[in-house]
Amino acid sequence: MISTYVTAQHTWALWAVLFCAVAIGLWAERTTLGSRLSGAAITMLVACLLSNLNVIPSHAPSYELVWTYLVPLAIPLLLVNADLRRILAESGPTLLAFAIGAVGTVLGVLLAYFIVPLGEHGWQLAGLFSATYIGGSVNTLSTATALGLEDSPWLTASSATNKLMSVFYFLILFSLPSMYRLRARFRERPERHRLATEIILKKESHAGERSNLPGVTTALAMSLLICALAFEIERRLALRGSAILIIALLSVALASVFRSFMQKLDGAMEIGTLFMQLFFATLGAGANFAAVLKAGPILLLFAAIILLVQLLFSLIVGRYARLSLPEILIAANANIGGPATATAMAAARRWHALIVPAVLCGSLGYACGGYIGIAIGRLLH
Repeated sequence: MISTYVTAQHTWALWAVLFCAVAIGLWAERTTLGSRLSGAAITMLVACLLSNLNVIPSHAPSYELVWTYLVPLAIPLLLVNADLRRILAESGPTLLAFAIGAVGTVLGVLLAYFIVPLGEHGWQLAGLFSATYIGGSVNTLSTATALGLEDSPWLTASSATNKLMSVFYFLILFSLPSMYRLRARFRERPERHRLATEIILKKESHAGERSNLPGVTTALAMSLLICALAFEIERRLALRGSAILIIALLSVALASVFRSFMQKLDGAMEIGTLFMQLFFATLGAGANFAAVLKAGPILLLFAAIILLVQLLFSLIVGRYARLSLPEILIAANANIGGPATATAMAAARRWHALIVPAVLCGSLGYACGGYIGIAIGRLLH
């Protein structure tokens, strides 16, 4: 293993680097160029650069802490002002976009399977990538086991490839809304979907001259209670991967019933956005070129074809289905990364009405991605 300047055991130093990457992204977002990419994309790029320059490791317990605890904790904070009527209106089109993206993934896998020579394991890898790019990496191990790849070096190679390619794919998704000619070709939703970053920053800067410490503390306590309850329900029901969906549903229920109280929790959304920015920093750190080149560079081409077809199919069909660009991009993100990355993107882009649809799409991918991947693999076999 290649040693890094800041090792996985240098916990304090590693957290300092992660927060520096987040700070750079947030400050850069205030510039013209940075607002086009978004702070999350810049944070990913900074962390990716540091990881590939061997400044920070590509794997560390600190990253797992962010994925395991901070991402679920962020969801209730981001949904303190959830509007149930808007969520119901927005979920349908986003779920349609998710289904379109899943079809695009299958078409991309079939094309890549017949173009890229992967030998005797091609059908297994096709099934594995189908599952991963419909429901996120949570489906990877179960699908690999079902297809007989659990002890194969191809599993390690595909995991490394997916981490790297997913980061580049997310960077593309973040940049597309800034292409005004592209946006003009899609149906425009109401004001909440516009990317006027300067208006957003101005609104946030006037949220209050003093920090609302009681409100922030109450929001964190509420979020912790929701997460504790959701993970306990997941454990008792033995529904793997359902906790994030339960968290979102509980959060929306509280925000709808106690609307006036929840609106007083100033600062909650900012804390939630910060946690999601840290999540993007860990994603960037995990995108290591050396690991992919060592594991199997041919898989880069295989994954690139799948992702290209999936994105083009989503954009073309989504346009004719009269879906908005944010709905298509959030659904495409949910296809590839699952609910965590889709929710983080919705928060980073301030598409708050799409946070719950992002969770719903990602959870649907959890439920069906593995079955679709196994079916594709066995069909090709």
